[in-house]
Amino acid sequence: MTGWRLLLTRPAAECEVLAATLAEAGVFSRSLPLLATEALAEIPEQRAAILDLEHYSALVVVSKTAARLGLELLMRHRQQPPANLAWFSVGTATARVLDQFLQPHGLRACCPSEGDDSEALLALPQLTSALLVPNPRVLIMRGEGGRELIADTLRQRGVAVDYLELYRRVRPQYPAGTLARVVEESHLNALLVSSAQGLDNLRQLAASAWEELSRLPLLVPSPRVADMARAAGARQVIDCRGASAAAVLEALRAHPAPAH
Repeated sequence: MTGWRLLLTRPAAECEVLAATLAEAGVFSRSLPLLATEALAEIPEQRAAILDLEHYSALVVVSKTAARLGLELLMRHRQQPPANLAWFSVGTATARVLDQFLQPHGLRACCPSEGDDSEALLALPQLTSALLVPNPRVLIMRGEGGRELIADTLRQRGVAVDYLELYRRVRPQYPAGTLARVVEESHLNALLVSSAQGLDNLRQLAASAWEELSRLPLLVPSPRVADMARAAGARQVIDCRGASAAAVLEALRAHPAPAH
């Protein structure tokens, strides 16, 4: 896999962790974060949701940032989580963040074993079982806005759904031409995005250079983002079927690095 030279575009802290893992596997990378997160100021509605956790059948956490901020909020206002609440996460990395807090209380977060996306979560038998109660309710911890698939699908199943929004996503500002310059200077031969918003930010930053950069292999986390990338003109899209380092490495092993 030493032929791969990736551009990482996740938030800075995530880029650092992923870069270290890739380096251990012999993969060169360069980081240019195209997403950053800002915690929202606490409001009474957030505190009320935490104090009302006993009345939810399940809690769904969509990202590591949501997990971290949600647990901080919980610990500010409660001594421990409700014993009867079922915890779910979209990905394994988010589940690990949750489990550091939950396991001492005899709880664990459930997540899909394959596929770090909403579709995989919705297909979990454990989620279906958790909602086989009278008047099921689900609380979703997430950032502002974002995909509505989980809430829409659960509501179609007769489940009441509330959001607990904890942060906003912003696009870092760079001088014009930065993306193309970084790719050229480091002789990168592939791009990696971790979300639909990351893809959109990549295209915006690329600007007139997108026509050339779209020729590079583009690694994405899910079939949905893969479809979006192809629609945007990406020539070679590699679906990692997850955003974890393990998923990225598996995808790299399954595909030969570009010859040049």
